Formats: sequence, C-alpha cells, structure tokens
Amino acid sequence: MNVLFHALLCKSLLLLLLLQNGTPVMSLTIKNSSRCNLYQGSWVYDESYPLYDAAKCPHIRREFDCLKYGRPDKDYLKYRWQPTFCNVPRFDGEEFLKMWSGKMIMFVGDSLSLNQWQSLLCILHAAVPDVVTSSSSSGRNPISSLTYKGYNVTVMYYRAPYLVDIINEKIGRVLKLDSMQAGNQWLQANLLIFNTWHWWLRSGQYQPWDFIQDGNKILKDMNRTVAFSKALTTWAKWVNSSVNPNTTKVFFQGVSPSHFHANEWGKSFNKSCYGETEPVKGPRYPGGPVPQENTIKDILKTISKPVSLLDITYLSQLRKDAHPSSYNGIHLRLDCSHWCVPGLPDIWNQLMYTALKLNGF
Repeated sequence: MNVLFHALLCKSLLLLLLLQNGTPVMSLTIKNSSRCNLYQGSWVYDESYPLYDAAKCPHIRREFDCLKYGRPDKDYLKYRWQPTFCNVPRFDGEEFLKMWSGKMIMFVGDSLSLNQWQSLLCILHAAVPDVVTSSSSSGRNPISSLTYKGYNVTVMYYRAPYLVDIINEKIGRVLKLDSMQAGNQWLQANLLIFNTWHWWLRSGQYQPWDFIQDGNKILKDMNRTVAFSKALTTWAKWVNSSVNPNTTKVFFQGVSPSHFHANEWGKSFNKSCYGETEPVKGPRYPGGPVPQENTIKDILKTISKPVSLLDITYLSQLRKDAHPSSYNGIHLRLDCSHWCVPGLPDIWNQLMYTALKLNGF
C-alpha cells in the first residue's frame, strides 16, 4: 500500500463508529493520518476477546479446535491487534452479511485459507446464530460452502494449495507453473481471498507432484521460491485478464509464518511453539522477515487491477503462542503452522473487514 492510500484510509477510519446492541463498541481515533498502517502495531491484551465462544461454533474443524482438544491456557485468546497510529473496529458479523447480501465470498488456497474461512464462519455464526444455513462439501470436490439464507450470502473455500494446476500425465503428476484451469470457477465470487506458499517447500512423500513444468521444460525439481514466483506471475496475469473490478474485490493473504524453531525468538533451536503462552513483544520479529513477502509484493505491483494485500506476516510472526501445537484432533504431534480457532485468524478477518469498509464495500 502506498502513502496516499494510508492517509486516505486513516482519514476514513475517523468517520467509522460501529454499534453493537445500540452501544458504541470502539470509536476510531487517528493519531497521525499520514503514518497510519493497519499492519504496523503491537498485540494488546484485551479481556473482551475472543470474538466468539468456540464451544458455540458448529463449524470448527478438529485441526483448529485447540480448546476442545485440551489446550489448558487461555491468554492466547485475549490479544487484539493495535495499529500504532489508528484503531480497528470490532467485526460486526451482521453488518458484513448485509454488506455482501446476494453475493459470494471465496477463500482460495491451502489450509491457511481454510483456517481463515473457518474463523469467518464462526464470527458470522456468533452474530446471527439463528439464521438458516445450508452447507455443501465433498471429499473429492475442492469447494466447500456455507450459505446464509436470510442474507443470500455464500462463503466458500476452494482448495488449491499451489493456485496453479497439478495434472496427471503419462510421466506422473506434473505441477504446471503456467496453467490455472480453476480460474473460471473462482470468477463466480464477488470477494476473492487468495493464498499460497505453505506447500511450496514440501518434499518426499508429502509432495503431491513428481515433476514441474516451466514453459516447455519438464524438471524433476527447481528452486522452490523461483517456482512460487512463476506460479504467482501466472495468477497475476489471470487477475489482469479475467477479474472485473466492478463486480469482484480481490485480496491476497500474505505469507502465514510457522514457529517450529524457537531460536527465531531467542530460545533454543530445539524448542518450538509448544508451551508458548504469549506473543513476541516486538517492535521487530527477532527471526527477521519472510523472504517470500517481497516476492508477493513485487508481483502485486505488476497487476493493473485493484488487489489488496492482507499483510498479515509480521503480526502473525509475533504470535508464537497461537498455534495448535499438540492440541488438535487429528493426532498431529506438533502443529506450529496452522492457528487455533478462535484466535489469530479472527484478526486477519477483522483487518479484511476494515479494509473492505474503507474501500466502500
């Protein structure tokens, strides 16, 4: 985002006052409009969080339901993101549904997109617990969806870990860096939130492809960041050629970090996210930035259509305490990649909600 956008964004924030049950939830104040950035700030302990009760949300998958699967501490639920020079409104789920009445919302990407989709479903359920819904999902179908019938809003998750295609050919499974056949299905949505990176470093039995096709070249492997960049370039070209900005808003979710090695925040390399109960204090993450952040930002600059970066990397790096670790229902011994729900993905959605309001959606 450029400086002019930040200035306009923060001036717009001053006009917002969200209401809940007729009572102001948070008035938005601006300390320095020229320096306002939603993604620069710190984590603040707030007793009014989380945004919903996990036990009352029927949508949380067992991978993310940390409380149900025995996480003993609760403080990780109590942190809200505080930008340095402006405040962020609480997520008003009913207003969001009215905002997107008659429209479709789709998260496209890997299991971090799934993580954020689950969070949004819980936020909306807490706001309108009695609304009639209908769901659709299939083990082999990449799309899962939930429709809020009273508002005619459908919220979908489309599983596409690489965004580009993996095609079964005679030589085996081929990851095609310049092919994205699912794009036509994505165009049915009015709000698209894309994500990829989590799977690009997979190897061995966890790698779902046998070869990479880069142009006319078939390769057994290549530099994964370079491959990631080429795939994102394919996606960027698709946005430029196919997305109608008059009917569709596009976000790209920044890289979601993992916390498998505690030397990144000053502890032993052999320690991990397990047992962590509070965020890194900041103002910098000791482990440094994720290199692929710049790859994403550089490619977004090549897109002529409006695309917003949901720049969650730094604020998520500080949340070494917010992973499921061993408290999940899939018998995963240590998950320091995904996030508990409720938890950090609620903040991602809160920031997306704020950005949408500021852009007139």
